Amino acid sequence: MEFVVIILIALLAVVAAVVIMKYLEARKRRKAEADALRDRAYRPGDPFSTADDDAVRGNPRDLTPGDLVEIRGETYAVRGTLRLTQGSYVWTENFLDTGLGHKAWISVEDDPDLEVVLWQEVNGATVSPGPSTVELQGVRYTSDESGAASFTSAGTTGLAANGRVSYHDYSAGDARLSFEDFGPGWECARGDVLRRSEYRIFPSSTTT
Repeated sequence: MEFVVIILIALLAVVAAVVIMKYLEARKRRKAEADALRDRAYRPGDPFSTADDDAVRGNPRDLTPGDLVEIRGETYAVRGTLRLTQGSYVWTENFLDTGLGHKAWISVEDDPDLEVVLWQEVNGATVSPGPSTVELQGVRYTSDESGAASFTSAGTTGLAANGRVSYHDYSAGDARLSFEDFGPGWECARGDVLRRSEYRIFPSSTTT
């Protein structure tokens, strides 16, 4: 009987030792985590930043002539870039060409979030900018903003190296309608906002 009691006491001692050891390990781990959180430097950042996506799919803000852009499965070459400035506000418009007869423009702006829009020219548009709403091809657009900006041109854009442009932009959900006047008169284009997953950029040069 005494032998059995001794064995039970020994087992209880072992169990107690294991429990105490696990408790001490857990306490040590919790303290280390708390210390790490307390010592971690605060690094403010934008939770909606596109930096991670840009690292994988390319930064559209950096588009220059010679780059390739894959949009919805179709590959375009950037033939020219317009950099537009209005006060402290800057955005770009890039002339794209598949080389097979399909041309388009892609605009890139932060207002304040990144917005990338694929544009197609509308030839023979019967509407003009000015009203608070306009209707084109069955879609009613609401006036968004208008003004004038300076531009510089690089590559092939069909425009001078620099100049001025007046614009009036309209929107309807993710659909866009833009009127621009570079001198001869208003030109009309219809645009679609692109999701980040719908395009990928292949820079012509990886050097910085």
